[in-house]
Amino acid sequence: MSVEAKPRKKLIFLVTEDWYFWSHRLPMARAARRAGFEVAVATRVTAHGERIRGLGYALHPLRWKRGRIGPVASALAVIEIWRLYRRERPLVVHHVSLKPALLGGISARLAGVPLVVSMITGMGYLGGSPHFPARGIAALARWLWPAILLRRNGKVIVQNGEDRRDFISLCPQAAPRIAVIPGSGVDTTHFAPVPEPSAPPAVAAYVGRMIAIKGVAILVEAQQILRRRGMDLRLVLAGEADAENPSSIGRATLEAWSRLPGITWRGRVEDIREIWRGAHIAVLASLGGEGLPKSLLEAASMARPIVATDIAGSRDVARNGINAILVPPGDAGALAEALAALAGDGERRRRYGTAGRKLVEIGMSDQAIEAATEKFYRTLLSGID
Repeated sequence: MSVEAKPRKKLIFLVTEDWYFWSHRLPMARAARRAGFEVAVATRVTAHGERIRGLGYALHPLRWKRGRIGPVASALAVIEIWRLYRRERPLVVHHVSLKPALLGGISARLAGVPLVVSMITGMGYLGGSPHFPARGIAALARWLWPAILLRRNGKVIVQNGEDRRDFISLCPQAAPRIAVIPGSGVDTTHFAPVPEPSAPPAVAAYVGRMIAIKGVAILVEAQQILRRRGMDLRLVLAGEADAENPSSIGRATLEAWSRLPGITWRGRVEDIREIWRGAHIAVLASLGGEGLPKSLLEAASMARPIVATDIAGSRDVARNGINAILVPPGDAGALAEALAALAGDGERRRRYGTAGRKLVEIGMSDQAIEAATEKFYRTLLSGID
């Protein structure tokens, strides 16, 4: 009599882009492998496919794009993912960010995947945009979460405590299945503390995508307010526009900003440490939708003080009065005042920088995140076995 083979402990990560998996999710993949999973990655492949394969992860290219969120594109994505799950028969699927969680969650349910992990890394454009269509889609997503993400075979990972409380409010009985793992971690050896450059002039830097929900226009306005007051605060913008994001800032606008006095747009920078070595202040004027901003983690790891907006996610790494000054989102005047306060106080900058480094070392290093993730996966396996 034949004995049915025990299912392989296969785990598939579903992410939108290969570059995102490479830059943000390698620690989680390493943790899953150490916990005993056979790890694969399903994503749109553009630039990092060979790197991912080179680490021994099976790669399943997808045709979807982040910017295609209409009903037809979404239905096609669900079908493509469903076919993948039916073919590969994973024991666990791990959906990272909002679109994979929703569309992948539907696909996993149709394919009968035994266990679904949804990692919500903030609401992104839907959480930060003030426009009605985005708010409507965000409300719809929240309405769907209990049915798709919080079913009995579903577990959710969020990046900050406020998002966890939000999920619990939608489905209180699911509280034991909602975990907090704070971000993707940062390599504290690679992003080592460095002395700040000489000042004046003080330099503030923003690192990230050039999209409106990150508050880049408000940051530019704040810097120009200070210039008009006679303060020579320099502003460096490092990052590219994101054509897949509805709030992407056009190249013409970025070039026009770079012609303003005291502003430099660097575009894509391969080694971000170069930016923080030359900056005195890290700044993020996000309007909302953050999980736990990696750029602020890296800046704090290099002992840079922070000016940020007082929103969920940012508050976890930018602690007001400890390593940061927090201001209301969308308030260019308050942002200018905070930048001026740090620009004019070197001792405060150094104190905040030291505190930020300690904050990262205690619980936000890549080693800490990998350990927390491995523990999460081992708990999954113990429940399955």
